[in-house]
Amino acid sequence: MVPPRAHAAAFAPFHGAEVAPGAAVESEAARIDAIRRTAESGYHPVGTCKMGHDPLAVVDASLRVHGVDGLWVVDASIMPTIVRGTTNVPTLMIAEKAAALINEGS
Repeated sequence: MVPPRAHAAAFAPFHGAEVAPGAAVESEAARIDAIRRTAESGYHPVGTCKMGHDPLAVVDASLRVHGVDGLWVVDASIMPTIVRGTTNVPTLMIAEKAAALINEGS
């Protein structure tokens, strides 16, 4: 395995002890285990209210909740996967589109 660039000699004066996952975690299996035990969503959950018309879909293309009149889902949960950047702007776009759809009576 190629060592990370942070281990280059130029950074040596700035190195301290490894904090996580720890020096004892050396094998790939141990690294995978450490990731599984400590990974978190990072406060950007998406994809929990699928859009579509199949049995698993929560909302339709107009963001209306299937089977519930007058209820829309207007947040990042309708995104099928997380975007590469912050979810703020796409969520604002979803809200703008929802506002237009709701005002049109969709």
